[in-house]
Amino acid sequence: MMAFRRNKTPSVRELEKLLCVRRGTNQELNEVQPGVYIGDIQAARNKRLLQSLNITHVLNAAHGTFNYSFITGEAFYQDVNISYCGVPASDIPSFNISKYFSTAADFIHTALSQAGGKVLVHCAMGLSRSATLVLAYLMIQQNMSLVQAITAVSEHRNISPNPGFLEQLRGLDKHLTRQRAAAAHT
Repeated sequence: MMAFRRNKTPSVRELEKLLCVRRGTNQELNEVQPGVYIGDIQAARNKRLLQSLNITHVLNAAHGTFNYSFITGEAFYQDVNISYCGVPASDIPSFNISKYFSTAADFIHTALSQAGGKVLVHCAMGLSRSATLVLAYLMIQQNMSLVQAITAVSEHRNISPNPGFLEQLRGLDKHLTRQRAAAAHT
């Protein structure tokens, strides 16, 4: 395990090294926290699998015209009573996924707050966009640092947010660290 200084957000390069420590797997979907699954488009399309796992919510991190909402949009899940949220993210480093951190974290939190609630967060491969949104959820709602969130998720699934997403997660980590420090002093 890599050692990081307390209250210091690691560089993107250090985070990429941490992500190279592969402990998890990459199945169609993996439960990365109780009730939180990360998966690929195949898992999102498999209603029978989702029902067998009692998935109640789906967060599509690849929603939009040129992504995967035409395959797994809100209407796709109506017959199985699954709540849907779409985030129109592109898996390119310049895409501003941070503007969806709060929306995604709130959706996941709401899903888990319901009795028996379980959520699948997916994108095309279940590596970058979906992982980024789950990491943001863990940081915002579970008070984890970025390193703690990466370590927790990587125990169960190999993930690989692109460098631009890692930089945005670093920004979130720094913001939350400052916010928590200020709250502790009041």
